[in-house]
Amino acid sequence: MAQQTNLVVSRASKSHALNAWIGEIAQLTAPDQIVWLNGSQEERQSLLRQAVKTSVLIPLSQSKRPGCYLHRSNPNDVARSEEFTLVCASSKEEAGPTNNWAPPDETYAKLRGWLKGSMRGRMMYVIPYLMGPAGSPFSKVGVEITDSIYVALSMGTMARVGSVALEMLGDGADFNRGLHCTLDMNPERRLICHFPQDNAIWSVGSGYGGNALLSKKCFALRIAGVLGRKEGWLAEHMMIVGLQSPDGETTYVTGAFPSACGKTNLAMLMPPAALKGWRVFTVGDDIAWLRVGADGRLWAVNPEAGYFGVAPGTSARSNPNAMRMLENDTMFTNVAMTRDGDVWWEGMEGEPPDGLIDWQGRPWSKGSGQKAAHPNARFTAPMRNNPVLSPHAEDPDGVPIDAIIFGGRRAATVPLVLESTDWTHGVLMGAMMGSETTAAAAGKVGVLRRDPMAMLPFCGYNMGDYFTHWLKMRNTIAHPPRIFMVNWFRKDHDGKFLWPGYGENLRVLKWILGRIHGRVDARKTPVGLVPNEHDLDTASLAVAGDALKQSLAVREDEWRAEMNSAGEFFEKLEPRTPGALKERRQSIVHALNGNGSKRQVTSR
Repeated sequence: MAQQTNLVVSRASKSHALNAWIGEIAQLTAPDQIVWLNGSQEERQSLLRQAVKTSVLIPLSQSKRPGCYLHRSNPNDVARSEEFTLVCASSKEEAGPTNNWAPPDETYAKLRGWLKGSMRGRMMYVIPYLMGPAGSPFSKVGVEITDSIYVALSMGTMARVGSVALEMLGDGADFNRGLHCTLDMNPERRLICHFPQDNAIWSVGSGYGGNALLSKKCFALRIAGVLGRKEGWLAEHMMIVGLQSPDGETTYVTGAFPSACGKTNLAMLMPPAALKGWRVFTVGDDIAWLRVGADGRLWAVNPEAGYFGVAPGTSARSNPNAMRMLENDTMFTNVAMTRDGDVWWEGMEGEPPDGLIDWQGRPWSKGSGQKAAHPNARFTAPMRNNPVLSPHAEDPDGVPIDAIIFGGRRAATVPLVLESTDWTHGVLMGAMMGSETTAAAAGKVGVLRRDPMAMLPFCGYNMGDYFTHWLKMRNTIAHPPRIFMVNWFRKDHDGKFLWPGYGENLRVLKWILGRIHGRVDARKTPVGLVPNEHDLDTASLAVAGDALKQSLAVREDEWRAEMNSAGEFFEKLEPRTPGALKERRQSIVHALNGNGSKRQVTSR
């Protein structure tokens, strides 16, 4: 161990706390060698060569996809392991009923037993990283220790790694302590543990992205959410986009969408031909950190530096900008490989080519009945690859937010777009948000799953307290953003989508901007404000019959059932459900049962 200790000191940071922690983990895990990542291109190329040499990565055709590689994970390790994800808060009540809880002291003891000598014969990578733009008051420092070169390379894409983080940390001790070890990839020894009171994450037994890239959901949402509640800001599962009108006016909005609801597609949306002159810029596709600025508005940054997206379903039709982004310097995980060294997955245009090798490295044929790519296959691409990246993506001050959009996948009930009447109503809309399961999801199709603010799997403390924090934020935001709910997935009686979706969703965003800037009216309903049909830009839009009217309809009987279902969900959070949300829900129920059929026009 003397040699290891000397190695740590030789690459030490200015932070005594960080150096001491690295030494402590080295003593526990006993690696053969310790490497501190500096984030340089020379270092990355060296890691890539080593990953290829050890068969962790497979080079793809460099003429077709320069700088791109394929990784195949263990078949038992292909997705977030929610059942193994623990919030080890100081008490079960603090973690709340929507999280798996375990006592922190007992959990640390168990993990230390598993990790003793676990890196013997392996390399320990020390990854200092920065979440948020350099020099930003939003930004936070994290350090991940890992024995996985795949994780080391992925972190180099997803976060700002190396010197930039150590410079911000300086000689301080305020950093997230992340420890990751793959062990033997045995699901019986797999846990992803969050210790909010220690600003720490320990993850063992998995090499999959969401379980192993500790900067992502683990730090940027679960731990950062706890920090945000303490410090007075929000860490949210939201995209951030800039919408520029033909006259050059740019408005920034955030949006929270559960899985399979089109968040990444919306973040990189390509305007339809009928809306010529409009532009959409991506600030972030997945996570937003929001603080109150000196002007009393909410300002947001994307804490990440890359995109970790689902490949299946991504195509030139659904997300042409993403397809362009993946042309170079991308790592693909569990996709299929073509005979000529390219990638393929279900949802791409056209028929699958002959000679595919599936995600497990086996020959694949069209009649096999098996998926060529895993349904959760991923891409990891640097932010700079995005052809519609916002010029303010690295702005230390972030961007000002004028609207928050909540969206789910609902076949009925929720109209195409619904505006809240005030902040509390908007928080209620987000708290009630949910999606119906699809064929790609586990379990029965069409089952409604509540996913408040798309944060149910990612809230690192009691969700009732999370709602309370949202409500309290109104006291500090002098000029709050408007809050909307959208639903691209409403269907008619024949099961056909009423709205064409994809790029046409910009038409709905255009109406939202019209509301923000006072240019269009809305129709009042018992559950919120919806567009007048003539206020939605439908020029050159092929919407059959009364599809638009149906897509905007608010049906009282459906909403009564919705409010009852939401009430049942809130009961599960008692006694932490905020009274203000319960009162607002009840007032909407009264409106639905009373004069809900009246309509008024409002310009608000």
